[in-house]
Amino acid sequence: MNEKPVKDIAIKPKMTTDELIKQYYESGGFTAKKLAIGVDILEKMMKEKDCINFLSFPACICSTGTRGVIKEVIKRKLFDVVITTCGTLDHDLARIWENYYHGHFMADDKELHKKGINRLGNIFIPNKCYGEILEKKMQPILEEAYNEKKSWSTKELIWKFGKKLESEKNKEESIIYWSYKNKIPIFVPGITDGAFGSQVWMYYQNHRDFAIDLLKDEQDLSDIVFDSKKTGALILGGGISKHHTIWWNQFCNGLDYAVYNTTAVEFDGSLSGAQTREAISWGKVKEKADNVTIDGDATIIFPLMISSLIERI
Repeated sequence: MNEKPVKDIAIKPKMTTDELIKQYYESGGFTAKKLAIGVDILEKMMKEKDCINFLSFPACICSTGTRGVIKEVIKRKLFDVVITTCGTLDHDLARIWENYYHGHFMADDKELHKKGINRLGNIFIPNKCYGEILEKKMQPILEEAYNEKKSWSTKELIWKFGKKLESEKNKEESIIYWSYKNKIPIFVPGITDGAFGSQVWMYYQNHRDFAIDLLKDEQDLSDIVFDSKKTGALILGGGISKHHTIWWNQFCNGLDYAVYNTTAVEFDGSLSGAQTREAISWGKVKEKADNVTIDGDATIIFPLMISSLIERI
């Protein structure tokens, strides 16, 4: 038996996030202790010389205020590589020009549909704030991109859009803008699975020689991984962005640091619910890696981790 006693959390005036999270070690509380371990691993990643750090996340959280935390870590250059889904581009761009709104999970979805309002969890997204504004703003940029060259990787096209945002009033709120500004690559392996990809497809209807070169992205990823001495990853949620991150890291014998944050269960065999220990069996996380899986909603867990991390570094 571990004879380390459980200690109560002491809430104090003007306590910092990091001061609170450090107490989670002593409190022994379920997910809280995993959260404290996760921040420690992230701190090691950031301070590790020659460690290439990956950030992976699904699009849904970018419809919420959590977008601001993602923007901040890219602005501060805390991660070297981002792998995400197409909807991240949708929400990041749309929210530069229009607002999303507070809603609720139990809304009448038939009524919302009649009013032209899309529900993403408890976020309401009117058509004019999503598909309509993206079509209006994206098509001229795609035309300009086409006139420059006919084939683009997702990383290149995202930076092209980032450059075009320089004249926008709200540019500094944008993930894409800071990716371009700091030359941090964003890779979107499922680029056609969202409004951004649909706009590219629409442009393609009259420009059949316009192409997205996904293999160029894969080559860039391979160059990053094969040249790395160590790698680490913070992986929020699951899906293609999670798998693409750990898939490529098997080619450098696995991640040296891995922090997962998910609400999915592992018992159905899904990748989204798979724990770090499963990735060890595939060689995607090293056997001796510092790793933890934190159960919980990323819109709660991620801001707490990053707030604590920034206080430390």
